[in-house]
Amino acid sequence: MSGNMGMEQLIPIVNKLQDAFTQLGVHMQLDLPQIAVVGGQSAGKSSVLENFVGKDFLPRGSGIVTRRPLILQLINGQAEFGEFLHCKGKKFTDFDEIRKEIEGETDRITGSNKGISNIPINLRVYSPNVLNLTLIDLPGLTKVPIGDQPADIEAQIKAMIFQFIKKETCLILAVTPANTDLANSDALKLAKEVDPQGIRTIGVITKLDLMDDGTDARDILENKLLPLRRGYIGVVNRSQKDIEGRKDIVAALAAERKFFLSHPSYRHIADRLGTPYLQRTLNQQLTNHIRDTLPGLRDKLQKQMLTLEKDVEQYKHFRPDDPSIKTKAMLQMIQQLQSDFERTIEGSGSALVNTNELSGGAKINRIFHERLRFEIVKMSCDEKELRREISFAIRNIHGIRVGLFTPDMAFEAIVKKQIAQLKEPVLKCVDLVVQELSHVVRICTDKMSRYPRLRDETERIITTHIRQREQYCKEQLLLLIDFELAYMNTNHEDFIGFANAQNKSENASKTGTRAIGNQVIRKGHMCIQNLGIMKGGSRPYWFVLTSESISWYKDEDEKEKKYMLPLDGLKLRDIEQGFMSRRHTFALFNPEGRNVYKDYKQLELSCESVDDVDSWKASFLRAGVYPEKDSSTANGDESTEDHETSSLDPQLERQVETIRNLVDSYMKIVTKTTRDMVPKALMMMIINNAKDFINGELLAHLYANADQSQMMEESPEEAAKREEMLRMYHACKEALRIIGDVSMATVSTPVPPPVKNDWLSSGLDNPRLSPPSPGGPRKVVPQQQGSLGGVGGGGPPGGIRGPHPPAGRPAPAIPNRPGGAPPLPQGRPSGQALPAPLIPS
Repeated sequence: MSGNMGMEQLIPIVNKLQDAFTQLGVHMQLDLPQIAVVGGQSAGKSSVLENFVGKDFLPRGSGIVTRRPLILQLINGQAEFGEFLHCKGKKFTDFDEIRKEIEGETDRITGSNKGISNIPINLRVYSPNVLNLTLIDLPGLTKVPIGDQPADIEAQIKAMIFQFIKKETCLILAVTPANTDLANSDALKLAKEVDPQGIRTIGVITKLDLMDDGTDARDILENKLLPLRRGYIGVVNRSQKDIEGRKDIVAALAAERKFFLSHPSYRHIADRLGTPYLQRTLNQQLTNHIRDTLPGLRDKLQKQMLTLEKDVEQYKHFRPDDPSIKTKAMLQMIQQLQSDFERTIEGSGSALVNTNELSGGAKINRIFHERLRFEIVKMSCDEKELRREISFAIRNIHGIRVGLFTPDMAFEAIVKKQIAQLKEPVLKCVDLVVQELSHVVRICTDKMSRYPRLRDETERIITTHIRQREQYCKEQLLLLIDFELAYMNTNHEDFIGFANAQNKSENASKTGTRAIGNQVIRKGHMCIQNLGIMKGGSRPYWFVLTSESISWYKDEDEKEKKYMLPLDGLKLRDIEQGFMSRRHTFALFNPEGRNVYKDYKQLELSCESVDDVDSWKASFLRAGVYPEKDSSTANGDESTEDHETSSLDPQLERQVETIRNLVDSYMKIVTKTTRDMVPKALMMMIINNAKDFINGELLAHLYANADQSQMMEESPEEAAKREEMLRMYHACKEALRIIGDVSMATVSTPVPPPVKNDWLSSGLDNPRLSPPSPGGPRKVVPQQQGSLGGVGGGGPPGGIRGPHPPAGRPAPAIPNRPGGAPPLPQGRPSGQALPAPLIPS
């Protein structure tokens, strides 16, 4: 151990790092090298730890005693005392007090009834009798819940243990009592799961003095039974009697040494057994380990430091009491807001673009072009109703006279009624745009969250302004519709005029209308809500909507067509969102009540979001599938009326058709104009105006409204965040400084090479007798352990079988270890299990 003095300094350095972080109150997830102690419930883990310290300080009893991880830092120093992280600065010189404190602190988090928690307790013990080590005492594996323990207590404990031992930086001290079968060792199983190569597992065998007379654990300790790369170390802890009799630990260590020296099976390896030797080995392993991990740690800290530099930069010149700083901050925030707002509306190719959903300009664009169109079409689509109105209008205009000519007044009356209906969709469009703008403003002001008052004030000023503009804009748009109502321009070049209207109606009756040609309007995924789960209702299909049909396929490649539904005569209706369902649904149905699909009256389709549903509906409109009208019939005498309208008078029929065509043509013109003008009006009166307002007047309003210093008061979270940042930053700096002091050029001992490895994986199916050792007839039949990958499979019973490095057993990182038995000729491929040759020892 001599050349290793430089190394001895490493563990204190890691402790210093731990300190640097804890003192600054920073939770730095440093995967600092640690040693985790794992084992079954009464394997003697706690005794091993107490032996290290030379004091009794851990809770004892039945059931699970260790219910929270205990992080134990042993620090070599002159005085002897302990201190807890949760009561800083208080020195415990009486180790009984320490035990009480551990029990109390455990109960405080887990309750007094045996629950467990993975919040660790940190304890430091300073003592002249310890070597520098950091150990973690973990709860023992239990099978049966007691007290308030949840039924899955075993899984919980496992999860907690794994949380520590799966870190690459954690050495695993696997404690197994000698009086149980090694192949069933919980500790080895756990270690094996996270460390299949055995690189960081050290075996500890306890209770050697409790073995039956005439048996011993020599094979295990000589690393012959289930070899580990780092071998096994045996220890003898004090018995319960010794503890109750207060046998002091110095005496106990002497007794342990005497036990090994005087026992015929252990005498020859006594130097490699016992607690002091275990301490030294661990200290060295930990030190090596730290040295290997420090460079990585340094890189990690440097990365962190760089990311923090940027954040800390803005706080560098921060002086809360300096008014000019606040003014500057305020101006910066407003500028930021201006550019953000502009970018969200105008769109941008910057990296900040939102990839999750439509927002800002894109969403408004969709309102302009899809939503507005949809709302307009939705409002005027009941053909039968319209024809009835026309026929009443014509007959009422003729009055008692017989009408030879189609009256244009009927045309005006109907068109006015239709145009007036445009008001609703137009106003709705304004509402939607304003709603989205307010959303944009909210998102843009979010960056001001450091100054909650400034943010609220800014948001209030902008939204108030937008609301005023909204009012003004609505008035102007209604005015636009009033213009349309004021004068029917039947001279418009797109208007078909009377002569054409009559021809058109005659042709239409001959040919049947709809001359679009069957083009694809839209494709995309939707789910069919009303198919049962069994029939695949919950999975999305790929839908293709054309101007004549809607078809669905298994998936996008459109190979497997499930069904094709002609759109003729179908209508759309909304469906209330289901109680459990998060999806938005609409349905296709046949107003005549015929089945639409198989034996379903309607086909219910659902999408992820309202936006998707809206845009599908707009596509269906293009295909001529209109939403149902939810108005009940106006006149009670519908049936008779209808009868009169439709069949009585072929001349009236023709007149109705003519007017219908005129209205249609004229409304096309009006809606086209409206669809064109509404977005322009909204852009000018609301959106561009809001942009100019934010760029030009917002600051003036802010200055006029409120007291600057009050408005720029920080939120307490922000102050806390800044403190935290600076703390992290300084902790990193300090840590890097500490690591910088370490000379990396210290001596190291390599990891021992792998022992013959076939017991790790292949030895599943050949449980084999281990040779009796000369100490007595001890037969162990290792159980087949699936989870262990067959520990106790065809493993070498010593350094004597199978392809081995020629130098006998490779010497692990431990001085003075006698070589193994001489190697045999390399006879057989590893993996087949032969009975082991017996070699007298």
